[in-house]
Amino acid sequence: MVLQTGPHRARDPRAVPPLDGGEEHIPTHGPAILASNHLSFSDSILLPLMCPRRITFPAKSDYFTQPGLVGRLKAAFFRGTGQIPIDRSGGAASQVAMDAGLAVLQRGELFGIYPEGTRSPDGRLYKGKTGIARLALKAGVPVVPVAMIDTDKAQPTGQKIPTIMRVGVRVGPALDFSRYADRADDREVLRDITDQIMAALAELSGQEYVDEYAATIKQQLAAKAETFVAAAKAEGAAAQARAERVVATARAEGAAAQAKAQARAEELMSAARTEVEHRRRRRPDAGDAAAPPDTGSPADAGGEDVEGPRPEQSS
Repeated sequence: MVLQTGPHRARDPRAVPPLDGGEEHIPTHGPAILASNHLSFSDSILLPLMCPRRITFPAKSDYFTQPGLVGRLKAAFFRGTGQIPIDRSGGAASQVAMDAGLAVLQRGELFGIYPEGTRSPDGRLYKGKTGIARLALKAGVPVVPVAMIDTDKAQPTGQKIPTIMRVGVRVGPALDFSRYADRADDREVLRDITDQIMAALAELSGQEYVDEYAATIKQQLAAKAETFVAAAKAEGAAAQARAERVVATARAEGAAAQAKAQARAEELMSAARTEVEHRRRRRPDAGDAAAPPDTGSPADAGGEDVEGPRPEQSS
């Protein structure tokens, strides 16, 4: 975010923490580029507060192109305070912003810029973009290296309100590149100038230097994060599928067990009914149980009475 300080003023040391060193390297008049490492969102607020002169910082162009009423109001606020949109995609769009920075310098003011082009993703110092070198040569101004100290600890990426703690700003001697004034279009010269600026920042800040662009590292980290999220989603989907298979298997096994139990119950009931019927058939009727046993009566022989021999009677 781009913030501007007011016109030249005396700083109240009780209100703003002092510079950690090198305040005398900031020009009291005339144009200059303040090149700073970029650790936190608060860098663009802290440095102007600590500097006795007005500084114009570039703002991310997204702040000027957001849709809706809030987006338009935000863009109007940024433009009204003189902030300069920077298109991080590079090319002609970035050149327009650099031309606006050139206009600031031609007015004799201070212009703040972050050579890395974006905040450090891990606290290390990354390769600088050559736009700062081209701007310095075209404007014919010195570059003053400025190191932000511990601002990433006070306000890490994603934290809206900074933590109250000691942070600092260190300012190094101005770097003069006027000897390259006629070579503003020489890529090797631009690269060499930018590397010198980054070396001065590394010495001031004590950061580890990485010879890669921070934006590239962020893209790689984002790609890794997306891969991780995709893998996590895939694993989650696989786990859900496994769980669904387990549930389906359990349901099938439960249904089979229930069917088996029901079949067994029906089998036992059928056996019980058969046993009851068998016993009923083997048991005699109640009438038969009351009849006397068969004694072989005469009626059984043809149905006629048969007389046996009669005893003789005496006369």
